[in-house]
Amino acid sequence: MMKKTLPLLLVVLIFAGCGDGRRAGQRQESLSPEMRVHADSLAADVVNETLRSWQAYKTYAWGHDVLAPLSKSYMDWYDEPLYISPIDAYSTLHVMGLMDEAAEIERYVVDSLHFDKNIDAKVFEVNIRILGGLLSMYALSGNERVLEKARDFGERMLPAFDTPTGIPSYWVNLQTGVARGDTVNVAEAATYTMEMGILSYYTRDPKYYQAAKKATLAIYSRRSPLGLIGDIINVQTGEWVSRQSHICAGVDSYYEYLYKSYLLFGDPELGKIWDESIGPVKQYIMKEHEGRLWNARVDMDSGQQTSASVTLYDAFFPATLVLSGDTALAKRLHTTWDWLWKRYGLVPMVYDYERGQPNYPVYDLNPEVIESAYYLWHFTGDTLYFNRNEHYWNSIREHCRTEVAYTAVANVETMEQRDEMATFFFAETLKYLFLTFSLHQGKFDFDDQIFNTEAHPFQRSAFDPALAREYLAF
Repeated sequence: MMKKTLPLLLVVLIFAGCGDGRRAGQRQESLSPEMRVHADSLAADVVNETLRSWQAYKTYAWGHDVLAPLSKSYMDWYDEPLYISPIDAYSTLHVMGLMDEAAEIERYVVDSLHFDKNIDAKVFEVNIRILGGLLSMYALSGNERVLEKARDFGERMLPAFDTPTGIPSYWVNLQTGVARGDTVNVAEAATYTMEMGILSYYTRDPKYYQAAKKATLAIYSRRSPLGLIGDIINVQTGEWVSRQSHICAGVDSYYEYLYKSYLLFGDPELGKIWDESIGPVKQYIMKEHEGRLWNARVDMDSGQQTSASVTLYDAFFPATLVLSGDTALAKRLHTTWDWLWKRYGLVPMVYDYERGQPNYPVYDLNPEVIESAYYLWHFTGDTLYFNRNEHYWNSIREHCRTEVAYTAVANVETMEQRDEMATFFFAETLKYLFLTFSLHQGKFDFDDQIFNTEAHPFQRSAFDPALAREYLAF
């Protein structure tokens, strides 16, 4: 049930206006009248399939974390459910204009949801989904009772950060505050500045952002002389457990949040860290192989390649690159991911580009290739990226659609399905597809939005830079 990190078994805009400087309304010039009609039809199809899947969740899994579409049942992450799918789904339903469905989730959150549960929650996973989802729900609804739920959850997360390094433990008990788990990967260590910074801004209490930033600084301060970081660290000692450097699952959102948090809040220290970090990534991690650009795994001290295994989560990187102004590199990387998608019909979870075969052939309804195509469509206006997302949507419809919703694929070489619809399918995959096909309508101003790593949107103009400095205390 991990999103941005793989199970341990597998582990052994500069500001908007960057890129080509276009804005959403200009996309209309890229589409002929016939294509606009076609795009409207695709957007409507995504909305209809979202509603169909949401109704299946309500019918078979209401009050639980995850829908199991094949068995028409449910799964929970822990002994007690945390209502993760609806919290993740809210911002997508809202963006699509499904206001009755969104309002139903909001009512449940304020009237029936509580977090005083004796369960050990995975800090990283609930941060991006629950805290991020609640904060976005507040931003979209203005409901102060939702903000109180977010503040309560943030308080329950904070004890995890009480370590000698400031890097949070892997687990925290939501009722007792007892934290455990001394070994975390970098994504689990330092993907908090957005959510906890937003919470600090809304509550005018800097303690959340300061805890998150301390964790980020703890990772950055342990970089090698080459400017590279490892991927697994001990939260008690600060020693690297693994000195392998990459942007794959287990590290990915660390880099994403450096840049996005800088954009949202204007903290110059995060901007400096991004500037000093992205160069070594491009120099040592980006590798050519048989005419395609990949991202390798390298030794953080020598820069020498250690593995040619990539994860489909890596496909987030073109979006971050084009957001930061490096459109050329973003295009090259996305072309590689498009090739891999079309080779199998869906992207395998782990792929060895030197051996030319999957190490782990699962497709979990992931959004990353689609996310990057959406960003590139926005910034370039090139219909190539619109067409790619149409192709990906057709693939998902063909191989993942079930009688009631959508489900993961156990093996992209056989297209055998497996019984789980990840919460990020609601939060990200469907949202990015809808936004791609409706971009020409000009209803969603991408240039005034920042998405957290779970695709929960926040309006950039709602964060005043001077107040951010005060409320976040940077």
